[in-house]
Amino acid sequence: MRAWLAALALLLGLCAAAPAEAQNRFWLQNNTGQTIQSAFVSPSRISDWGPDILGASVLPPGQRVWVTPNTTDCQIDVRVSYQGGGEDRRMGVNACSLTTITFGGGGAGVAPGGKEAVVSSGNPSFNFINQTGAVIREVYVSLSSENQWGVDRLGANTLAPGQSTYVNLPMGRDCNVDLRVIFMNGAAQERRRVETCSVAEYGWR
Repeated sequence: MRAWLAALALLLGLCAAAPAEAQNRFWLQNNTGQTIQSAFVSPSRISDWGPDILGASVLPPGQRVWVTPNTTDCQIDVRVSYQGGGEDRRMGVNACSLTTITFGGGGAGVAPGGKEAVVSSGNPSFNFINQTGAVIREVYVSLSSENQWGVDRLGANTLAPGQSTYVNLPMGRDCNVDLRVIFMNGAAQERRRVETCSVAEYGWR
């Protein structure tokens, strides 16, 4: 009897776990005018991107690929690199609430019911997280439609690894932002046209 009950409990546990494992699967849609050379998906809680999910393949404009993340996490980060240079990211995406993660065309996702989540206008504000192993001295963030960086978002403070700062941006004007980070040793990094209306957090790696 005990063995039968144990087997039944195991079977019920596997049945309960199966839907959870499938919830974060999604279509990766390329709506840009460029070919995606490589794509990476990782849980937002870790800093390692892992292997290129496209392998030896590429993702041409207008095409999509079915992605099964090597994790059961709902909160994921997605990074793509384009042929000829350049990259784009979707950070802190809740893949369990979407069926499609799109690059280009506003970066919108599609909810399970088929309803499109429009992000061409909205709130681009987000929580900036230092996911590097170095201290960040300055952070500049501006809407991509602007032509200046503005003030250092950290002021007199610094941002140690793992720490975060909230970046407040005007709503309804633009969902794409440009970011510039300067480390304590003076090294600088920039990223352009990062879509943030669909994310609550953005991790700098």
